[in-house]
Amino acid sequence: MQLSRSRRLRPLAAALVGTTLALSACSGGGDTPSSSSDAAPASEPSLEFQGPNGEQPGDLDELSLTDEEEATVRGGSYTAAFVWHTSSEFVSAVEDGARQEFEDLGIDVVASTQADFDAATQANNVQSVLALDPDIIVTIAVDPTSAAAAFQPAVDAGKTLVVMTTPPAGYTAGDQFVSIVTESLTEAGRANAEILGDALDGSGQVGYIYHDADFWFTNQRDEAFRNWLGYEYPGMEIVAEEGFADEARTEEIAQAMIARNPNITGIYVSWATAAQGVVSALRNAGRSDIKVVTNDLDATLAADMVDGGNVVGLVGNGSIDIGRGLALAAAYGVLDKEAPALVASPPVKVTTDNLEDAWREDYGTDLPDSVN
Repeated sequence: MQLSRSRRLRPLAAALVGTTLALSACSGGGDTPSSSSDAAPASEPSLEFQGPNGEQPGDLDELSLTDEEEATVRGGSYTAAFVWHTSSEFVSAVEDGARQEFEDLGIDVVASTQADFDAATQANNVQSVLALDPDIIVTIAVDPTSAAAAFQPAVDAGKTLVVMTTPPAGYTAGDQFVSIVTESLTEAGRANAEILGDALDGSGQVGYIYHDADFWFTNQRDEAFRNWLGYEYPGMEIVAEEGFADEARTEEIAQAMIARNPNITGIYVSWATAAQGVVSALRNAGRSDIKVVTNDLDATLAADMVDGGNVVGLVGNGSIDIGRGLALAAAYGVLDKEAPALVASPPVKVTTDNLEDAWREDYGTDLPDSVN
């Protein structure tokens, strides 16, 4: 079985294709970034990215099983559990995709947990899941450093570990875990920059609300937005930057940001549930002129976009197929078959023009009634 989303979505993602040169400062880390006016790259940034250990990304279609391998997995009576970092529509869609593939492969899901971005909660969830003795654990580390110790009992017990985006620190593909499955991060950053740049006709002052934590996935995607905005839209300037570790703080961050910088006309936020607070702040301030872009498809933000509110675009990341990829990587693990260290799904720029089709492709369901 092969994944085929990159072929199905390539017409929607065509605007993201570009050449590849050096992308500056795209490694993970929680350092406060400088403004786009200070850090605008001299040459075209790269659409390529590297994993947390320097892994080179391949396409999701690289994951495939022969008929014989599928039969072997189905006959193994394997079980799986999810140990997520948080809950969101994106995470739910990824899990749906993984569950579909696990069902096809005869793998039973015995647990699903989420940690509200709290490392101690995730460590407890690991212990709770291990008590159910699953063969496979699908996860994303809340905090890579503490996760190294939290997941060590699973490694010691010989569990097959597969990772969405962020592994525990010091873990490597083919050793402690099978593979990383994610989206193309630098393409997602560029997509956000292009949506916002086009919505503002290539000029204006921008606020930048980034994830201020050592989280390889969001760090690299946020940095890609900043670099591509500076390169493609020299008439736009990031004039205010603020990081967050707790997404519940983004409303107050946005309130303070626009109070100090009233000429801002665009804001980038790391992901959708964090962006909800920003949109709420803008509504309360009566700032319908400020345009917002972010990552992940979200019903609340999609409804705002359809209603002509602050949100001008979202970036979808192939949630269902990321989930299917995680399940296939898990099958590689139980088969002791070597898997690509890192595979990535191409993101899609989503506006009102393609919202219905993009939602269906990304989440595998029709657009919620609340959006219409």
